[in-house]
Amino acid sequence: MLAKRVTPILNVSDMQQSIAWFEKLGWEKGWEWGTPPTFGGVSSGEIEIFLCLDGQGGSGESGGCMSIWVDDVDAIHRHCLAEGIDVTWPPTNMPWGVREMHVRHPDGHILRIGQDSEGED
Repeated sequence: MLAKRVTPILNVSDMQQSIAWFEKLGWEKGWEWGTPPTFGGVSSGEIEIFLCLDGQGGSGESGGCMSIWVDDVDAIHRHCLAEGIDVTWPPTNMPWGVREMHVRHPDGHILRIGQDSEGED
């Protein structure tokens, strides 16, 4: 198998609240499906995350984790603090060569936002 792309699907309890949370993070609403919406997507550049209301079609479990790679973790950190986003781990140089921070989505999903830190002190 040669994977071309991965699209994470997060179970959410409130579609509009989740889209608004991602918009505060700097993402854009991509699309919604259903009336009222039960499935949708948000995007940042070429990256997309699907949002699934109440685990539709899945196990119904909440929570999850994903890594999002950026150019400037510290700028994202300042933005998150200004927007009142729950930062659970501040920018930290990790021993595996990544400068990383964590934020928590209202439904418990953790987004690990990182950049390559090889060669940094």
